[in-house]
Amino acid sequence: MAFILLLMELMLLLATAGLASLAWLAETHRVASAGNVYLTALLFAFLIVLSMSTLGMYQPDFRVHPGDALRVTVMRILPALLLAFCLLNLLARLLPGLGAGKLGSLAFVLGGAAVLLTRLLLYSTVRTDRMTERLILLGDGALAQECMELAASKQGFQRFHVVGCVAVAGEQRCVPAAHVLPAGPSLLELAREHGASEVVVSLGDRRGGAYPVRQLLECALGGVRVVDAASFFEREACQIRIDSVQPSYLIFGGGFDQSFLRASVKRAFDLTASGAICLAALPVMALTALLIRAEDGGPVFYQQERVGKDGRLFQVLKFRSMRSDAEQDGRPVWAAEDDPRITRIGRWIRKLRIDELPQMLNVFRGEMSFVGPRPERAFFVEQLARDVPYYEVRHSIKPGITGLAQVRYQYGASVDDAVQKLQYDLYYVKNNSLFLDLLILIDTVQVVLLGKGSR
Repeated sequence: MAFILLLMELMLLLATAGLASLAWLAETHRVASAGNVYLTALLFAFLIVLSMSTLGMYQPDFRVHPGDALRVTVMRILPALLLAFCLLNLLARLLPGLGAGKLGSLAFVLGGAAVLLTRLLLYSTVRTDRMTERLILLGDGALAQECMELAASKQGFQRFHVVGCVAVAGEQRCVPAAHVLPAGPSLLELAREHGASEVVVSLGDRRGGAYPVRQLLECALGGVRVVDAASFFEREACQIRIDSVQPSYLIFGGGFDQSFLRASVKRAFDLTASGAICLAALPVMALTALLIRAEDGGPVFYQQERVGKDGRLFQVLKFRSMRSDAEQDGRPVWAAEDDPRITRIGRWIRKLRIDELPQMLNVFRGEMSFVGPRPERAFFVEQLARDVPYYEVRHSIKPGITGLAQVRYQYGASVDDAVQKLQYDLYYVKNNSLFLDLLILIDTVQVVLLGKGSR
């Protein structure tokens, strides 16, 4: 839903910017090429979307109550427009040929009004009870309890209501008895009675004879969607849960695009994004190098062996954020909260993710992608691959400077954290695309600016 909203607002902003440009040209009786007008409109729309993303307006946890929709949306849009206005005027001074500074207040008024109306329309329709998905969970065990929690705490624009669970023989009940539906003639009639549009199969063990195959087929044929818990988590939480997924789900579930076209598009995206950010961050990188050298006289850069695609080892390049003797005994150690090994400058560059910028060189070398699972050290990979199912799947693509786990989860510093991040990594590996890369890049901007997830 967030991606659909982004596309809608991007098209509206392009249209309003184009109208403002044409209105200015008509008023001043100037002649400009269509390409120049389109480029200016594209730049305006991109800056507005970028500004809104930094304020979290495309995050999955951006939830607004209908009664507060106008106030909250205006409070978010006004700073976003101001930020975009400043950036656009800065670019107008640097690139006067674009005519970016000539858009004037009309473009911002029209653009802000279009975004505001879009958001209000969205909240007035999606937040109604009619748009709430009603679910029935098949099962009343631990997996059903997790599905209930996900549906209740669903962050984003879609709302869910679990009307109840259907008990299955052999399952150890974990959900409250009040949530268990009384036995009915069939699942289909039960779904129709409660107005449920979907049945989520949340059974921990399907090998028993109580698995109602015929009733589930009847639901599918009767217009009630049937999905398993793994698909539900993948669709709604952007996770592939390793505690509920079967190998057959990964084998036959589609995705895992490794085609030549996808590889070519991804490589082009990597080089473009890395090159642009590297040029823009060059002054910051130069200042960081001077500060690191001035603090303790140690080396500016730090190389560390990491595991890349297909298990190949490579040296990742980072700005040094820890003391030179951080691992004197040579034994890798997870980073801890307020880690005493981190230098004063290192604490800031970690918080702002500046320490990751030198990895652009790894991208140019082809060892990493801009977006992908974060590369881990061989010592930890060996441990995690032994203890965590499907951990090696993340090595089927190149690791990345940023990734879905980095924008959705906190800094990983334990085996439990690694498991949680793996579930996001598996989702990315299975569903990776240019659109997903763009969404992660937009979310990364907010993570960097707000210092989320650093340690």
